[in-house]
Amino acid sequence: MSRTSSTNSRTASAISGSATPSPAASLAASPVASPAPSLRTPDGPVPSGAPAWNRQRGSAMPFHRYRPAHERVEIPRTERHWPDARIERAPLWVPVDLRDGNQALAEPMDTPRKRRMFDLLVAMGFKEIEVAYPSASRTDFDFVRHLAESGAVPEDVTVVVFTPARRDLIERTFAAIEGLPRTVVHLYTATAPTWREVVLGRSRDEVHALVRDAAAYMAQLAAARPQSDIRFQFSPEVFNLTEPDLVLEICNGLTRLWDASPDRPVIHNLPATVEIATPNVYADQIAYMHRHLERRDGVVLSVHPHNDRGTGVACAELAMLAGAQRVEGCLFGNGERTGNVDLVTLALNLHTQGVDPMIDFSDIDAVRRTVEDCIRIPVHARHPYAGELVHTAFSGTHQDAISKGLAHHAARAAESGVPHAQAPWSVPYLPVDPADLGCSYEAVIRVNSQSGKGGIAHLMQREHGLDLPRAMRPDFSRTVQRATDDSGQEVTAKELGELFRSAYLVPGTDGPVRLGSWSATEPVPGEHRVRCELDGVPCEGAGNGPLAAFCAALAAAGHPADIVDYAEHALAAGPHSEAVAYVRCRIGGAMYWGAGRDTSVLTASVRAVLSAVNRAAVDRSVAVQEAVSREAVSGR
Repeated sequence: MSRTSSTNSRTASAISGSATPSPAASLAASPVASPAPSLRTPDGPVPSGAPAWNRQRGSAMPFHRYRPAHERVEIPRTERHWPDARIERAPLWVPVDLRDGNQALAEPMDTPRKRRMFDLLVAMGFKEIEVAYPSASRTDFDFVRHLAESGAVPEDVTVVVFTPARRDLIERTFAAIEGLPRTVVHLYTATAPTWREVVLGRSRDEVHALVRDAAAYMAQLAAARPQSDIRFQFSPEVFNLTEPDLVLEICNGLTRLWDASPDRPVIHNLPATVEIATPNVYADQIAYMHRHLERRDGVVLSVHPHNDRGTGVACAELAMLAGAQRVEGCLFGNGERTGNVDLVTLALNLHTQGVDPMIDFSDIDAVRRTVEDCIRIPVHARHPYAGELVHTAFSGTHQDAISKGLAHHAARAAESGVPHAQAPWSVPYLPVDPADLGCSYEAVIRVNSQSGKGGIAHLMQREHGLDLPRAMRPDFSRTVQRATDDSGQEVTAKELGELFRSAYLVPGTDGPVRLGSWSATEPVPGEHRVRCELDGVPCEGAGNGPLAAFCAALAAAGHPADIVDYAEHALAAGPHSEAVAYVRCRIGGAMYWGAGRDTSVLTASVRAVLSAVNRAAVDRSVAVQEAVSREAVSGR
């Protein structure tokens, strides 16, 4: 499987100057290293009672310093109904990329990046979006004002803003939301014992009083704005390490104070701020709250799992089984430490279970690219559903199974008269149809005589930064196939790069048709001229772009070539980086690819066209020689 290419073809008339930076995910392999000298192979005794097949020995790791969850917090005992439950509808998804995710960035988003992220979230279908911590920075405050004054918030979208339990910061938060028609003011305070004692220096009762005073002040400020639709949310930070009775006492008190009702519900958000246990423990904690919260029909039970143990998604799914109706998280799981829970994975997990995720992921690559550009952190290549390699089969047996499965799927769809994209999905190794996410199938395996074009393209991008156009990959694959068939061996990434250089780059600078000095001008807008020397003969051509003009000069010299496809990209960031251009030309009724490389995009493009012309010339020369040889043989 491979992604639909994100490289847009550009017209020849748009080419000028030096290469434009084009960020790409780096997949460079780490060098093989010996184990660090400080590592100590466990050499303690094999635990008594261990089965004969398990010879693991005790390590020197200081595991005794840590306590299991049940020794750190009371785990409420309740009848477990959640293991038998099923998730049959999507929760209310609330992305916190613009607040919680943003505060985890080394370089927080500015207003333009935040606006781009906000617009993406709206386009995807999110209806409640946490946008800022207005009292934390001027940037966050200004972004909320931007939303209020620009009309960027659609009628059916609610903005959430975050505030600690301090009156001055609450006032600042309410000042930020002035003019927004629908908002949720999200109050938070740490409630867990270690946080209370070490960070806040307050007792249980003092923390409860702090929350109650802040909540009452919020209600007072909201009452002074009867024209605005302002609702309330409370998060007992580190809920999963807080005594259950204290959380219940605080939440039920706020439910009454804020007069929760079905038409104006209060949100109680219960974060696993730092994961401490297996996901079933969090589910038990959520189930306890679900059963004991007052005015349950007037309360939206929300969760906010983090991923410290790598089980954030499982925590969220089990919490939904236990009664959670709302899930906060980030696209692709960005956030402090190991991140917030991943909303993309959660929502698409529902999709693969036949449940409408209520969010549009039909162009997952566009979503991923936008998020990467906004937060400046790449999405891992193996990230569920969205990574570059998640639909890739390197194993021959996997690829064979997928190929047969796709053929079977197409046959069943045809037999039932259902469109391919609507037919029930059941293909080996693919839990989701890549087409649902805007992706297409392409074989990707190791590069040897059995390899496919996708694997070759993957290695070229990973090792050489060359993003081969999709239509060019079969052409280069045939070049590689000939080389591997001749050698019978696997081709290394370095050898792959040399094959590409000799097949496509060298003909652009060294071939039957040689380009001497040349220049490109635009005497009048829209009319380009190229003057050059071809095989020492002066030539000139005109066209609506510099490449069109160069093709006209080639035609005048007896080397006609029509450009059919064009693509280019930079090899690195910065104005002085090299660019690579790829061109497919129709020459003498056949198609030829060429490539060029230079710090100037135009120079690279001219070399790419000349490469295609010279490759065609070599083919003609070979064909003539073969014909002469055949005639000589037949003449004997």
